[in-house]
Parts: sequence; C-alpha cells; structure tokens
Amino acid sequence: MTIFGAIGVAGTGLTVYRKWIDAISDNLANVNTVRRTSEDAFQTRYVVAKPMPGGGTQVAGIALGSAEGRLVYEPGHPLADAEGYVRYPDIDMASQMTQLIMAQRGYQANAAVVDRAREAYQAALQIGRS
Repeated sequence: MTIFGAIGVAGTGLTVYRKWIDAISDNLANVNTVRRTSEDAFQTRYVVAKPMPGGGTQVAGIALGSAEGRLVYEPGHPLADAEGYVRYPDIDMASQMTQLIMAQRGYQANAAVVDRAREAYQAALQIGRS
C-alpha cells in the first residue's frame, strides 16, 4: 500500500468514527427526552458501516432503535397520561459512554495513521531535495 493509500483508508475510518461519535452524542443528548405515552420515544441511533471496494470503510446508514422506549411513573409531569406515565427512550448511558470511548480511540488511531503517513511523505520529499 502506498502512502496515499494509507491516508485514504485512514480518512475513511475518520469519517465513520466521526459519524459514530455524532450518533452517540445525539443519543446522550436525548437520554432524558420525555414524550407522551401516545408518542414514540426518541430512537437510539446506531451507525452501520460497510467495507469499500479497494480498502477502507464507509457509513452504510443509520439504524434506529426501538420507538417503544420505557414507561416511567411520573404523575406530576406535564406530559403524563391519565395513569401518570410518560415515555423515555430506552438508552443505556453506560453502554453509550463505553461506545463513545471506543469511537474516540478508533478516531485517534486513524488520525495517527494519517499523521505518520504525512510524516513519511515529508521525509521522502526531504530526501529527494538532498
């Protein structure tokens, strides 16, 4: 693989990990989003990635979690139904934080590959000048 090939593959990884971090951020921002029981809960976002021909990866789409969510008894809430229930998304904060750490590490690893390839290319240019 050439230096430019490594930069290209790592660049596709950066894009996928950035989308994953964006999805996790949406999930965490909406963990306490309350809806009426007659409405759908916020649906957890999941990034679906697939390999690209010739190397690398790309985002194939965003999968959505269950709209059912979980019912919580909060009779004083303004959106509560006659029985006192509201609907929250079924988002596990611990799982989302774990995924966020994995996505950050993947992003950092791909960024390091781009940096190393750039350094190697600059070193090759320097050798050519000498």
